[in-house]
Amino acid sequence: MRRILTILALALSASLQASVPTGSISDFIDDEMPASGAPGLVYAVVTDGELAEAGARGVIKAGGDDALTPDTPFIIGSVSKSFTALAVMQLAEAGKVELDAELSQYLTEFSGSPSSAITIRQLLSHTSGFSTYQGNVSHNNVEGGDDVLAHQAAQIAKLSPASPPGTKWEYSNHNYKLLGRLIEVVSGQDFQSYIKANILDPVGMTNSFVADGKRHDGMAIGHRPWFGTKRPLSDTRTHRGSGPQGGTIASANDLALYMQMMMNGEDDVLSAEGKAAMMSPASDVSPFYGLGWFIDTEQGTVSHSGSSPGFEALATMVPSQNKGVVVLVNSGSGIGFGETIQLRNGITARAIGLDYTGEASRFWQKVMFIGLALLPVVYLLSMVWAWRCRAQLRAKSGAFGLFSLWFPLLTTVVAAGFIFFIVPKFFGASLPTIRLFQPDTGLILIVAAVTGVLWAMFRLGLAYSREN
Repeated sequence: MRRILTILALALSASLQASVPTGSISDFIDDEMPASGAPGLVYAVVTDGELAEAGARGVIKAGGDDALTPDTPFIIGSVSKSFTALAVMQLAEAGKVELDAELSQYLTEFSGSPSSAITIRQLLSHTSGFSTYQGNVSHNNVEGGDDVLAHQAAQIAKLSPASPPGTKWEYSNHNYKLLGRLIEVVSGQDFQSYIKANILDPVGMTNSFVADGKRHDGMAIGHRPWFGTKRPLSDTRTHRGSGPQGGTIASANDLALYMQMMMNGEDDVLSAEGKAAMMSPASDVSPFYGLGWFIDTEQGTVSHSGSSPGFEALATMVPSQNKGVVVLVNSGSGIGFGETIQLRNGITARAIGLDYTGEASRFWQKVMFIGLALLPVVYLLSMVWAWRCRAQLRAKSGAFGLFSLWFPLLTTVVAAGFIFFIVPKFFGASLPTIRLFQPDTGLILIVAAVTGVLWAMFRLGLAYSREN
């Protein structure tokens, strides 16, 4: 799942090309929002370093009457990584962290571990060697209680990176889970308290906080795709374990203040030099990612997308022009249906004058989704056919007959293995994580795999049974 979202983030500059769109943001939302299926969205635009425009459309929860406002808190997903990176940079400027030091110097559980040689800078820039899939195996982890970040770090310390540290760029949530724990150990504060005291409060982000395991009234409620519709989350708790990599909750207006701070060129919560380093390519291995931000040197943009179950976000800045925009949506994207990327990118392009002609056709994505959804129906109909033609199945004999009886079982078992073990690799996430973000896709994958094997076994059962 996160691999798809990472590819979308990396492709931001490619999709924001061709010609600057015309028309107002409001008119564009009117035209595009119905196709996205999103119950609501908020946005804020910074021009010349000041809040120039903010707007909201829709409701906190589908079917409800509570309207969204630019001050409504949203889970901002991986945009949260920039807050974690900023906190690490603060500790580095305070002399408490050395960016090129090995992680094991600060987290004792990494002494002698397979990943002991990873440096802090490599974690910040996603060059640690941990893979996207490794980082997406679990979400909303509650194990460890208030010490969930310590628990997560101990578990990650047992893993071997998928590639040698410093040799490859690959986006991974594990990097920022470890940075969150680093912040706790070095600062002596829990992650939530540190971010609030050293970033949110100084910047003036009064409608923002970090996931703390509780429900919060007034927050936007996330909605996940469900066969062309969107269903609200039933569990609206925040999750402490998601804090460093995706658990900041912020309003559009607060994120406008945050972007203003990042672009003001002043020494405040971080030095101007430190901010510039965050928004510059981290290394030759990471030419398009800085420290917590994606970098597009051609467009001059600094951006990050975010996705959490039921939420999607996009924050984009043009530091040289002191302008930026953030778009927050209380809806996750489906496959082909109900996607929000064109909605977010279109608002972004109009707000800060980037070239954009829209997304490519989603026809084949829709075909794939519909095909997967119909596959279990085909298998069930095939069972009916097998029952009606059971006499022919029982009459099969010889080598060819045995082959025709047993080969479907082999193919469906292989297909089930492919769905359970290989398809999640393409998504960059485990099957439970796919189900968490896209419950409809996760369901049809499982049902397609199971009904295929059941059909093959049903045929065999009919073939080797006899009439009473």
